[in-house]
Amino acid sequence: MIAPKLVVEGVSRVFPGVRGGAPTRALEPTTLSVAENDFITILGPSGCGKSTLLRIVAGLDRPTEGRVLLDGREVRGPGADRG
Repeated sequence: MIAPKLVVEGVSRVFPGVRGGAPTRALEPTTLSVAENDFITILGPSGCGKSTLLRIVAGLDRPTEGRVLLDGREVRGPGADRG
């Protein structure tokens, strides 16, 4: 079996509350595996966490929980290997 190119393991994101407000859960725990040369789409209504997930995969944001692996290495910041 070939290892997946991208693995999203239980990734979630909660933004802290502003001015004493309640925290905002922007992304429920999400798990996904993508093989090399796969083409996927992420669909959902406005505000469901699509952009948050993509920012985490790109390394532009950190998950509150879980991790993202690219070629078996954890994504910890932006990189030229993602676009």
